[in-house]
Amino acid sequence: MSTFSEYAALARQLADQRRETDQDAAAEAGRRRALHTTLDQLTRRLAAQSHRLGQLGHAIGLPADPPPAAGGDRSGPTAPGSSAPGATVAAATSSGGTPGAGAVPDGGAAAAPGRPGVGAYPPGAPGGAVVALPTAAGVPAPRAGVADPAAELAEARRLADETDRLVQVSEAVARQPPLLPTWSPLARALAVYAGCAAAGVVLMLIMVVAADLAMVGLGALYAATCAGLPVLSFVAGYLVLGRWGRPALGSEQPPRFVPLGFVTCVLLVPLAYCGYLLLFRLVR
Repeated sequence: MSTFSEYAALARQLADQRRETDQDAAAEAGRRRALHTTLDQLTRRLAAQSHRLGQLGHAIGLPADPPPAAGGDRSGPTAPGSSAPGATVAAATSSGGTPGAGAVPDGGAAAAPGRPGVGAYPPGAPGGAVVALPTAAGVPAPRAGVADPAAELAEARRLADETDRLVQVSEAVARQPPLLPTWSPLARALAVYAGCAAAGVVLMLIMVVAADLAMVGLGALYAATCAGLPVLSFVAGYLVLGRWGRPALGSEQPPRFVPLGFVTCVLLVPLAYCGYLLLFRLVR
């Protein structure tokens, strides 16, 4: 009776251990499935990020990244004391002249020394001493410890979130024109046309001084003040808005406010000349 009781207790203990093992295996399988699902999501997310970054680089004129260079020869140097590839090793002979255990058959490889059935010595120095081979170029060193896959995936997800944020910031900056990016289109156009008209006023003052020195005739001065310089200022402002007023992203042409620019340049230069004449008469 005691034997049957011990058998029943051991059977229950074995069933409990098997149940716990099955539960642990199911939990481990679920964890692995969750890790694989997370890895697939991160892979698709990183692929989408790479595609979007490629589009942004193409939009702003950056060349694509060159493909990674093909790996070189990863074979390490020959260990000291070992024969070069393809070298013929002389067969060891016994005292009687018959081939020994280390004899090399015709066309075969050299047999390593050692007792049959035990195994050959490691390649290296004579006598079977193990020689540490140097690390080959391009072969990564072994990691110190096994990293936690969940922690690695969490870090990768954090970096992906940071990349998404930086991509959004880059897109917001790329959708703004390089010239006065925080200004409204109307204020930007007015500032550009006014600046070009101011440059035309400076040229007009230079021509006035040249006319006073009899270097430029009055007809040329009046023609430049009333027609030439205003039109030149307007064309310059129009070209500046077309070149530096367009954002890097987006194919639509920003508004240039042609009537506003034409009126600003046509009125500002002649009004500045009239103000110069009025000031000159008041001073005299």
